[in-house]
Amino acid sequence: MNTPPPRIAVLADDLIWSSRLTAAVERSGGRPLRQASTEALGRLLSSEPDVSAVVVDLNGRGYDGVEAVRLAAADGRPVLAVGQHEDLDLRRRALAAGARRVFSYNKLFSDGPQVMSALVEGRL
Repeated sequence: MNTPPPRIAVLADDLIWSSRLTAAVERSGGRPLRQASTEALGRLLSSEPDVSAVVVDLNGRGYDGVEAVRLAAADGRPVLAVGQHEDLDLRRRALAAGARRVFSYNKLFSDGPQVMSALVEGRL
């Protein structure tokens, strides 16, 4: 009997980053669930207890990335956040809100397979 792939919520409202992040989850064996707002993420997490982790693009235009991290972490889900490499304040705030790791876009995609695999496999 095959085990279904882990379901990973991906919060990003930019089409390019949403596509890249969901593709990274898929390549790592997960099933991405795209969300474009904190409200949608909250509804998903409250209605789908089998969502095993959350990826948050901290630079979303239509939502507060740090608040999204806080929401997902408070719900007990591991959170991986991604943002601009030079925004150290945003990185610190995301970690304080409960992100397990915060990667720059470049670092996530240079180390992406290992990072996303760790998240999908529950090792992050």
